[in-house]
Amino acid sequence: MIQFKKVIKKYNHHFTALDGIDLEIKDGEFVSLVGPSGAGKSTLIKMLIKEDRPSSGKVILDEVDLADVPDKEIPFLRRKIGTIFQDFRLLESKNALENVAFALEVVGAEDDDIAKDVEQVLAIVGLADKKKNFPKELSGGEKQRLAIARALVHRPKIILADEPTGNLDLVNSFDVVKLLWRINELGTTVILATHDDKIVNTVGKRVISMDKGRIVRDQLEKGKYII
Repeated sequence: MIQFKKVIKKYNHHFTALDGIDLEIKDGEFVSLVGPSGAGKSTLIKMLIKEDRPSSGKVILDEVDLADVPDKEIPFLRRKIGTIFQDFRLLESKNALENVAFALEVVGAEDDDIAKDVEQVLAIVGLADKKKNFPKELSGGEKQRLAIARALVHRPKIILADEPTGNLDLVNSFDVVKLLWRINELGTTVILATHDDKIVNTVGKRVISMDKGRIVRDQLEKGKYII
């Protein structure tokens, strides 16, 4: 599904964000990507949605070298990927249903399909009864579940979650992680970037640890992990 081959990313020829990354993630895996601030987690995620590009090396998604994807096709590439951020990035002027629907409207989906898919995905994340509520009327946990619904609605092959629990309390954090776990069990590849060892140990899946732009540990077995 995903391959990084000797990927290096430098900014201004001084700061190295990624330093020779070799990585393979298989279809259907759940991977926790951990490390301190500045370790390179977010840069790695940006590479997958072509928001950033390597200084050298290759990033391959579904057997396609992303360097060969022209700019005009990037929106189609990103339909394979659902991205969830720490700061939710919801549209404050739209209610929950409209926020999720907008993700389909911008890609030209049919109205009937939008209506059916939005209702279905809101039910999956437990927000069917909140569909008329605006973001300001939702709790932090509900906002993040809405962001997950928006990421899910176009049935992506991959979910990228960049510190999705960073602004949440412990209870809501575990609710979000359990939801990502359920999504993964349905066959979607999930990459979760986090600095929270409690979250990582709850997931109990593969853990890739980064520091100073390098992968310093790749733990496949289930067990306790301390960041």
